[in-house]
Formats: sequence, structure tokens, C-alpha cells
Amino acid sequence: MDPSTYTDPQLTYQDRLVIDAIVEPTPSSDDQSNDQPIDKLSVEETVQRLHNLNDPSHVDFDPTVSQFWDTPLLRAALPAPIQKYVLTPYINWAKSVVRYKTDVVMVTHLILYFTTIVPSAAFLYYRFSYLHGILHWLMQLFYCGAFTLMKHQHIHMNGVLAPKFWLFDTLFPYLLDPMHGHTWNSYFYHHIKHHHVEGNGGEDLSTTMYYDRDSIPDFLTYVGRFVFFIWLELPLYFWRKGQFKYAAKCAFWEIGNYVAIYMLYNYVNARATTFVFILPLTVMRLGLMVGNWGQHALVDPADPDSDYLSSITLIDVPSNRFSYNDGYHTSHHLNPRRHWRDHPVAFLEQKDRYAKENALVFRNVDYIFITVNLLRKNYDYLAKCLIPIGDQVNWTHEERVEMLRRRTRKIPRPASKKSK
Repeated sequence: MDPSTYTDPQLTYQDRLVIDAIVEPTPSSDDQSNDQPIDKLSVEETVQRLHNLNDPSHVDFDPTVSQFWDTPLLRAALPAPIQKYVLTPYINWAKSVVRYKTDVVMVTHLILYFTTIVPSAAFLYYRFSYLHGILHWLMQLFYCGAFTLMKHQHIHMNGVLAPKFWLFDTLFPYLLDPMHGHTWNSYFYHHIKHHHVEGNGGEDLSTTMYYDRDSIPDFLTYVGRFVFFIWLELPLYFWRKGQFKYAAKCAFWEIGNYVAIYMLYNYVNARATTFVFILPLTVMRLGLMVGNWGQHALVDPADPDSDYLSSITLIDVPSNRFSYNDGYHTSHHLNPRRHWRDHPVAFLEQKDRYAKENALVFRNVDYIFITVNLLRKNYDYLAKCLIPIGDQVNWTHEERVEMLRRRTRKIPRPASKKSK
């Protein structure tokens, strides 16, 4: 498979529209996307079609029901009676439950979690077995990415359900978060009140700037610092900023969650607690940093504060089909409250600005494998995954490789005031 030309047939319809708008078609034996042909549209026509797909009043409106299938394909695959008596009534009901009518998939996932991982966890505490514990943990590993990105939408948009369901919308994270590896409210305080304020800058506790992003020792230092010290460093950050309320709240919830896990381990069921809470927490903390490293590894030292030059855009299956368009990370940093379904159209509408700013757009690679390939120093592969825009179109492959390598270099810390 040549990543520079391959079009994954599992891309979302929206992503295929974007690819078709920004990439000149190249015949490839690897390209199997003709199973769902898309007529060649102008950029303006593509933008309008993407808007129509998100507009509940338009005939082309297409809510996301499942992360595995685009809704038209799901309808086509089901027998007519199932469509009429199950799928359509479910979609109509779920649209009345969610905050945004595009987000039927979030009801689908909440039903999934409350009918699988919740009763499974309860049964482990009732009657533990190692086989069940391992299967439960594997299920959690399968769920945790999609859950985290649903939670990402939840904290940015102040919930995912309609206002009349505000109580359930407020409370369900306190049950589901620890089961998927998140401590109570920590993602909100770190991501919303800290990361998006600092934007991978010098005071961001998860900044990648001060590390060589293709260095395994630097990566391990970065991950280790977060895993072992974020519980202390984040409250201290808020304290230094004079945000004493946030310092107290994030410390309370973080330490409170640890105390709850300790109590469950020591006084209820140690083995169940290990599989239901401790292993998910460990994996999630590692996963968050692996992902953040990939999202912010390619920082242009010429302007590291630019959202265009400190984050990237990925058009791939894991990032967008299964992770609520998380691949459009530059778009997200440009407008953190932008709804996840609006990222593809926002990207296309601003593609000339992306090109002017020398932003990076990739295909056929997700954040985890951005990280893996950087640590392997496999710049050749990443350069093949790059979709050249603007001046990048005229660069040679070697020039693209060198540009990527340059963007992973450690940025010197500014001199402290005391040293001046």
C-alpha cells in the first residue's frame, strides 16, 4: 500500500469528500474506494454538500448513528422491515435525546456502555474470575478511545444530551469515567482549563516543545512526568496562576478518585478493582500522552504558538470514523467549541489559510502511529502520508522529510527572569 495514493474505503463519507476536494486523483491498484463512488465536485460544491449533511432541515441531512457504518450504508444493509420498525424509530427517538441532532451515535454508545461495561463491572465485584476480568479489560480497551472522544465533546459543549436530560448528562460521567480510565473531572480541568488555555505553549504541562519528539528517552520522560506527577502539578499550576478554586477542585476530584479506588481495593474486592479501575486508569494515562505527543509533535520552531504550526490534521479512519473527527486537530484548536461534525467543512472553507500558514495534513496514519513512526525516525513514511498543500506541493520528497525532521527538534526554553 502506498500511503501517498491509497484511499481507505472505510473513510467516512465526509472525509472522502474532503480528500476528493484537496487531492488530485491518482490511479492506484491499492485504491478500493470505488465501492462508494463520489462524483467530482468543486470545492464550493463540496462545502455546500458537507453543510447539507449537517443541516437537520435539509433533505440530505445525515445523522451519525454508528461509528462502523455511514447511515446510508447502514440503511441499505438492513432489511426493509428492520429499517421501518427499528432503525428509523430509533433515529427519530435518539434525535430528541441528544443536544445536536447529528449525534445519534452518542445515544448508541451510552446504551452500549450501560448494557455491557457497567453490568460486567458489577458482576466482577459480585463473582470475580480472571477470565471475566481479562475479557472485561479487553472490552474496556476497545471502548476507551471512542468514549474519551465522546467525553471530549461532552466537556467542550457542556454536555451531549438535550437540556431536559441535564441531570443524567451531568451524572453519567461519574460512573463511566473511572471505568474507562479517567479520574473524576480531571480531563475537564486539564484539557479545558489548562491545555486549551496554554495551547502547547511553554506553561502547558503536556507541552511537547521542550523534547526531541523522535527521541525515545525524551518520550519516556514526557509520559513518566504526566503519569506520576500530573496529580500534583496541575493543582500547583492553577495555584501559581491565582486560580485557587480550580486548584482546590481538581485536587479534590483527583485525590478523591484515588481514595475511592483505594477503598474499593482494600475493603471490597481487590481483584475486581484491579481490572475495573486500576488497569484502565494506567492504560488511559499512557494513551493520552501517546496521543498528545502525536498531535503536537510537529511544531514549527519559527512560530510554535501558531495553532496551524503546532498541531496537525489527519484524514484517516481511526481518528475520524471512530474518534469523532479528532483528526481535525488544528480545526479544534482554532475553535475548541466547534462541533465535531463541523470540522471537515471548516477545514475545507479555510484550506487556503492552512496552505498559506504551511499547516500539515496527513492521510493513512493516526496519532498513535505518528508517534510510533517518529520514535522509529521513519520520516520517509510520514512524508509519504503528507498531503502537500500550498508551497509543499513543489517540494521534493527529501525536502518534505527534512521539514518533518526539523519540526521535531527540541525548542529551547526561554531564559528565566532570574538569569537575565
